[in-house]
Amino acid sequence: MQTTRYPIKTTPRNTPKFSSLSCYAHFNLGLHVNDAVQSVVNNREQLLDALPKKTKIQWLDQVHGSKVAIISEHSLLPIQADASITRDKNLALAIMTADCLPILLSNKAGTEIAAIHAGWRSLVDNIIAKTLVQMCSETQDIVAWLGPCIGTTHFEVGTEVKQEFIDVSAELSIYFIANDNGRYQADLSGIALFFLNQAGISLITDLNECTFSNKNKYYSYRREQKTGRMASVICIS
Repeated sequence: MQTTRYPIKTTPRNTPKFSSLSCYAHFNLGLHVNDAVQSVVNNREQLLDALPKKTKIQWLDQVHGSKVAIISEHSLLPIQADASITRDKNLALAIMTADCLPILLSNKAGTEIAAIHAGWRSLVDNIIAKTLVQMCSETQDIVAWLGPCIGTTHFEVGTEVKQEFIDVSAELSIYFIANDNGRYQADLSGIALFFLNQAGISLITDLNECTFSNKNKYYSYRREQKTGRMASVICIS
């Protein structure tokens, strides 16, 4: 499993013909954020060069939902879903983020993989469970990796968001800390860990890095609004 994080040095042959604006100029991989298209295409080609030969990256049109796509062949067009699963060794699954939590899954044999875009809306709609139920692997045979996301200190949400999670499980209340504004600081990765543990997954690596706090390392939508997107990518080698 690997995640692309910025800044990443480009080689002269991969220098974009059309430069990104400063808010995108750190290896932006999102075509939907009004960056120069050729710059993004060049970045994606450079990312592809880092993967095994003959691999193609399947990009998603992420809509903060809970649809899970089973990918058996590559599509040039992004597939509308917030999670994907494949057992094809020539397909890499990519999740784009700029504060939401990327989750990558694999069985121990490395023959089945999945990628999840875990924003709060997707988590409250049980995207983790919906992904696992469509995988052929037994949950006890699955390992998980949690990438960088917005940390509790900077992820402020309203009472309505907390209530949606409480409606799923009262145990989730511990992941919301009241602040002085009458709102809550939410622990996004903690919530994801709860759902993973509840599903029977215990082999978990949590990067535990805040996108908002690490300005020189990660894009953050809450910090800058106009910004690029990182990608967390998994493939079968």
